[in-house]
Amino acid sequence: MAITAQEGKKMMQELGDKVLILDVRHAHEYRMGHIPGAVLLDNDDIEAGIKPTLLPQDLDHPIIVYCRSGVRSHYAMLKLQATGYTHVYDMGGILDWPYEIER
Repeated sequence: MAITAQEGKKMMQELGDKVLILDVRHAHEYRMGHIPGAVLLDNDDIEAGIKPTLLPQDLDHPIIVYCRSGVRSHYAMLKLQATGYTHVYDMGGILDWPYEIER
């Protein structure tokens, strides 16, 4: 499901550590700046149907996915859904994130 940056920020505030913020960009992009608390998992390393060890074992755990502009996050969301995750939210790109960035 696609959500806005504002909806994502609200979920992060309400759920705290009960939501995983997943940055699916490349490592060098992550180092240039990312959403505070985000975990890096390159979209290229996500395979549909194979659960990444980095992600929660609970398939109902909420996951907010973002990338740079919204393309990779969309494909990552589809792959995670194909793996069985039921609450995956595509927040699009960090370019649309008007809040703080961690460097």
